[in-house]
Amino acid sequence: MKKKAHNNTAKRFSPKLKIKKGDKVVVIAGAYRDPSKVREVMEVFPDVNRVLVDQVNLVKKHVKSTQNEPGGIKQQPAPIHISNVMVVDPQTGKPTRIGRKADEDGNIVRYSKKSGEILK
Repeated sequence: MKKKAHNNTAKRFSPKLKIKKGDKVVVIAGAYRDPSKVREVMEVFPDVNRVLVDQVNLVKKHVKSTQNEPGGIKQQPAPIHISNVMVVDPQTGKPTRIGRKADEDGNIVRYSKKSGEILK
């Protein structure tokens, strides 16, 4: 009996995530948990439910030297799971859940469930 190969291709539809690039977030779980430090989301990977957060989950990468840059060991952030971060409420500065609703023009906007304020 043959084993079925695992398919690592992208999903047909990526999920609608509540976190976007540029959001201010707090890491709430994992090895990098620090509720007092507010960080910024640099990139979102919706197919794998991961986010790249500034100065979190730093890994070392060995870089070969080129004509333009010297080589060496450089640190760069690696993605963490999206469930380990929460968006910071702009009004209170505390972590909050995010909801989606239609505004008066019919556009879908994100809002803070803690204060009700609309996020950018």
